[in-house]
Amino acid sequence: MSITLADILRIKEERGYSVAKLSEYSGVPVGTLQKLLRGDSANPRKATLDALEKVLFGDEKLYPGKAYTYQMDSQPGMLSQPRTYGAERIYLEQGEYTLQDYYALPDDRRVELINGIFYDMASPSTLHQHIAGLVYRRVSDFIEENDGDCMAFIAPVDVQLDRDVSTMVQPDVIVVCDPQKVKHFGIYGAPDFVLEVLSKSTKKRDITLKLMKYMEAGVREYWAIDTDRRILIVYLAEEDAVPHIYPLQGEIDVRIYEGRLQIDLEKISRVIDKFGGLFGMTEEPLS
Repeated sequence: MSITLADILRIKEERGYSVAKLSEYSGVPVGTLQKLLRGDSANPRKATLDALEKVLFGDEKLYPGKAYTYQMDSQPGMLSQPRTYGAERIYLEQGEYTLQDYYALPDDRRVELINGIFYDMASPSTLHQHIAGLVYRRVSDFIEENDGDCMAFIAPVDVQLDRDVSTMVQPDVIVVCDPQKVKHFGIYGAPDFVLEVLSKSTKKRDITLKLMKYMEAGVREYWAIDTDRRILIVYLAEEDAVPHIYPLQGEIDVRIYEGRLQIDLEKISRVIDKFGGLFGMTEEPLS
């Protein structure tokens, strides 16, 4: 079935959906919907039309509002979320969740949605936050000093990486050079640069699953800082994600800026030393 603008307008009016509500149900950003409904999008993306078709031609009772309950899945770090509609409770399988479920989560619940699977995210450590902030400030200052067009963001910021309804991630630091990707809700599409500070709870996901997602989506440069091993791992899309591994010594170029921006890795190493002295290098809460 191929949905048309006339179909969207007709069913939207029949069901009484506002633009905001249709955005919530479909995962399509409000701005994208507004352009589509005005007829400003001559060639809307297939993923956008598929998401709208799923809602508008689907069972209306599946979209009544936000009556949800939550539980932790048996797999560590994964969130299982049954949808409840009146007296009916529908349990989804991991891999079936969408942005509708993501936006229905409580505001204090931090998760990532990857390929329809929820991954619970623990609050970052103070060391994690400090390193992310250090890199963010250096990049942001460089952009401002050079009157650059790119924009730097620090977590938490939603990134709808694949521009579909099954993935939403929150990298630690990102740089976006296409202003069309910056939306009210977050980032719609692949950033140019991504930094993740690895933690014990997310390390495996950050350097396997998320690496693959970043490269497939078109992230040009991905950094992963391993504070335990004191190394920086760099993946470049142009080199087919072959890793470059650097000790936290000296300075290193941010490649998207072609040698004009360097990050002081020794400063990051000194921060690790400082926090190790303060807290004994443990990520566990003190009892």
